[in-house]
Amino acid sequence: MKIRDLFEHYGVLGNPFAEEDAQNDVVFKSSCIKTSFHAAWDKIYGNPSEPATSVVFGEKGSGKTALRIQMIRMLTEYNTDHPETRPIVLDYSDLNPFIDRFRHRFPQGRKIQKVLARWELWDHLDAILSLGVTQVIDRILEPKQTAHPAAVDLKPLPIEKLNLHQVRDLLLLASCYDTSRSENTVSRWSRLAKKLRYRTWESLVSNNWEISLGVLGTFISIWTAFQWAGLGFLINRLFYFVVLILWCPLLLKILQRFTKAWSIKRSLRVLPHLKSNLFKILMRLRKTDFSGMPFPVSGNTDNRYEMLVKFLGLCNTLGLNGLIVLMDRVDEPYLINGSAELMKLIVWPIFDNKLLKHERVGLKLLLPNQLLEFMERESKDFHQRARLDKQNLIRSLDWTGESLFDLTNARLAACAADGKSPNITDFFELSLDRRRLVDAFAKLKVPRHLFKFLYHLFGQHVNKHTDTEPVWKIPETMFESVLSLYLRDRDAAERNLGVV
Repeated sequence: MKIRDLFEHYGVLGNPFAEEDAQNDVVFKSSCIKTSFHAAWDKIYGNPSEPATSVVFGEKGSGKTALRIQMIRMLTEYNTDHPETRPIVLDYSDLNPFIDRFRHRFPQGRKIQKVLARWELWDHLDAILSLGVTQVIDRILEPKQTAHPAAVDLKPLPIEKLNLHQVRDLLLLASCYDTSRSENTVSRWSRLAKKLRYRTWESLVSNNWEISLGVLGTFISIWTAFQWAGLGFLINRLFYFVVLILWCPLLLKILQRFTKAWSIKRSLRVLPHLKSNLFKILMRLRKTDFSGMPFPVSGNTDNRYEMLVKFLGLCNTLGLNGLIVLMDRVDEPYLINGSAELMKLIVWPIFDNKLLKHERVGLKLLLPNQLLEFMERESKDFHQRARLDKQNLIRSLDWTGESLFDLTNARLAACAADGKSPNITDFFELSLDRRRLVDAFAKLKVPRHLFKFLYHLFGQHVNKHTDTEPVWKIPETMFESVLSLYLRDRDAAERNLGVV
């Protein structure tokens, strides 16, 4: 007997419980994403027109990744319906690139615990700004070819609305935070400057007067030497001193920009900048645009906040009303490998009320429940800094037996053939009524364990019967024995004594 035959007998096409990860779950993405929501959905999702922070703790398999995917889908629909007030959405769920680059800033022999202990709030701000700036520049340069979370570009971003100061701010942000690898960094910056009409005759003259002074001054000095004293003057020390003075403005500019490029590269510990590219870009900035700007140097958090404010201001002008950051899968980077202590070192710096309650910024932190235990043992100073009482805190992403029962039926309905309305109770003998199933599902706690159990149960049942003598109802004895074995294996796995 085949499991496919069992499902088709009840009008179900395919196996609704084959996938365990929402990232690859076709049933969830095609249907349940619009119909199945956790009870805390409204508090977590909030109102996109006024982005707000939510902090969610949940055990593995409780649906954190599904929440992230659902939020992206719902925000896409919101952005489609509200083109003038759509927020920009950043998927901050792949931490591997940022952690890898951070790791390479320290000696290779140093233990990872000591390395991640140096992770600070400004590293998160740099990562968030890099995601945001890169997305905005992508959408300016290639509005029809970008695929960012919830990005709906029905028409190009209105860059003509940016004033001169915002053009300067965007180019400054691009020089530090554009991490696209679609083309050379310098040529991409130049394309952006051209599209923003940053290059004018006035800027060309003001940006190259040092070179003009050096070249023209040297030519005049040589001509004067020939006129006054012939070749003899060319070997006079005074001649070389005059030429050096003429080239001093350019040399000073080169030294200033090179020093700044070196300082920026050294400070952006999670981004892959080349010092030579940074230097070339900084050399193209006008002196008035370069001087006094809040470059991200020396681990200065205030400068990062100032750049965040500039970024939000130009986003608002472009019709991108606010910033929503989705942080998920913090246990998955290979250098962390599920270690709660290492996760804490990465996550804790972001618990700063200034960032979590920043105007027009909403962070959706989807965190493993192991971190909740650390949080509850933290000092009073930590809680005063984080102010979690203001952050829409969900201490546990719990699922009741009833909610899991409804989720099961929703997945069956998503795979149902036309005209069919399957129910999970149809698959079992009459002695297994709805109440018993609800009680059993409650013990499984989370969707992942529910799907694993049902997949295993159906597989066990069909393996005990032949195609010629099929049995369409699962007996109570098998249900109870498979459930008991699954719960025992799950508990053993959680105690690191076995694998589910």
